[in-house]
Amino acid sequence: MLTKLKSLQNHQGFMKYFKNTSWLLGEKILRMVVGLFVGIWVARYLGPQQFGLFSYAQSFVGLFTAIATLGLDGIVIRELVKDESRRDELIGTAFWLKFIGAFGVLIVLAIAVNFTSNDTQTNMLIFIIASATIFQSFNVVDMYFQSKVMGKYIVYANVLSLLFSSIVKITLIINEASLEAFAWTVLFDSFVLALGYIYFYIRNRHCKQSEAIQRITVITSKAKQPNESPSLRAKRSNLFAFNWKFNKVIAVDLLRDSWPLILSGIVVSVYMKIDQVMIMEMLDANAVGQYAAAVRISEAWYFIPMVVVSSLFPAIINAKKISEDLYYARLQKLYNLMVWMAIAIALPMTFLSGWIVNFLYGGQYDEAGSVLMIHIWAGVFVFLGVASGKWFISENLQTLAFWRTFSGMVINVILNFILIPKYGVNGAAVATLISYSVAGFLFDYFNAKTRKVFFMKLDTINLRRLL
Repeated sequence: MLTKLKSLQNHQGFMKYFKNTSWLLGEKILRMVVGLFVGIWVARYLGPQQFGLFSYAQSFVGLFTAIATLGLDGIVIRELVKDESRRDELIGTAFWLKFIGAFGVLIVLAIAVNFTSNDTQTNMLIFIIASATIFQSFNVVDMYFQSKVMGKYIVYANVLSLLFSSIVKITLIINEASLEAFAWTVLFDSFVLALGYIYFYIRNRHCKQSEAIQRITVITSKAKQPNESPSLRAKRSNLFAFNWKFNKVIAVDLLRDSWPLILSGIVVSVYMKIDQVMIMEMLDANAVGQYAAAVRISEAWYFIPMVVVSSLFPAIINAKKISEDLYYARLQKLYNLMVWMAIAIALPMTFLSGWIVNFLYGGQYDEAGSVLMIHIWAGVFVFLGVASGKWFISENLQTLAFWRTFSGMVINVILNFILIPKYGVNGAAVATLISYSVAGFLFDYFNAKTRKVFFMKLDTINLRRLL
């Protein structure tokens, strides 16, 4: 074991990816802890009514954010890895496409609010929060750093944004600010993050430029030329170029590859956000606040499967090269781990939900405890869904992956229509639990290509497999 660890420590490729993953994991844990603490403080200060309005506005905007992202992230990263020489054109084209998409979101929202029962204040909250999508165009820098496995720069920018955001929100609470002020913090967060991305991108470029200039100088001196050659002069002058260029041909290529992801993104957005929107339309803002408070605790754990699966799945894919049996044996162990980690979280949260909500939020969120008791079990299927999502990609079953998410969304909407009027916010939690179980588990049974995985997931409750 020690020999293996030492060999991995000396393995340049492994250490590069290990450090990158460690940076990203550390940032997610910090964001969870700080975000949950400050978010709970904000919820206590605003109270269920105003916190419900705030959460509803964020969820309503979230229904349309896929229009702004355009499904470009993974595509652009792939192209940057393939050919970095097209960096400025790829980043520039993606930036302007996202920028246009952000204004598309505002236009769609201007139409969509006419079909709601929102008052003027609520609509104002929606448009303030939606304006943040304009600055989110700068996350193209995030794509660049991901393609270069430079996670620390992403972390620097995110931690900077989190720090300023937390300070501003605490200051607003101390000064008893209005609800609108907290909506402006969403826009401020996005602006600070954009500045952070730009700063670290320029700084990284400057460091590389300085190294390149030194190399050019050495080459010139070794050549013993009194003057630089035209080619070297051109290289030196281009080092400080910072041109994000829009290329129509690249734009068409990117959109042609990303349109299925745009569709998937819209489905996922509706799937994740529709419950709070429907609670607002069928009940009131207070109910949204109760539900959102519980969901904030329940979903705080969802970063765990993403990090674990990202770390372990490469080993599962490598096992496929050795034998199919080893491949599925490792996959079974991953499913086992996911289910029992989720159960280990859900069990204590179930019995302590009322006490946890009262301790964190106070007595004003008295309905959130029962919501948390139900909603926390959706995590079992979220954990399984994240793990099997990688399997779908590995087996080139992306189309089926889309349809399982779509089925979950449809069931969620239908059940919300049925259960919310009868059971209130608890009905929305039950709808979420059932729809997640369909998407993350039951869907696999109805297709021959995925039925084997369904029985593997079913077998996770076999205690003998844990030994």
